[in-house]
Amino acid sequence: MLKLKTKKDNLLHRLKIVRGQLSTIIEMVEKDTYCIKILNNSRSVQKALKQVDMLIMEDHLKHCAVDQARRGETAKLVKELIDIYKYK
Repeated sequence: MLKLKTKKDNLLHRLKIVRGQLSTIIEMVEKDTYCIKILNNSRSVQKALKQVDMLIMEDHLKHCAVDQARRGETAKLVKELIDIYKYK
């Protein structure tokens, strides 16, 4: 089994898998594959991207957000988090 060294390596690995899955979906559309098969693959990509988002958000909260709060940049921190939540 492949062992990844860092969080960044882990994220890049996951994103490259998603890129491959997305390429497969494009090919499926080009070949007029059955719609439900395309949708199932699309949902898998969406789920994988949500997992990537959660890893990034977790790291942001543990590091960047804490640093912003310590520097007294709470207004910026709150705005960023609200903007991300709105995007959800």
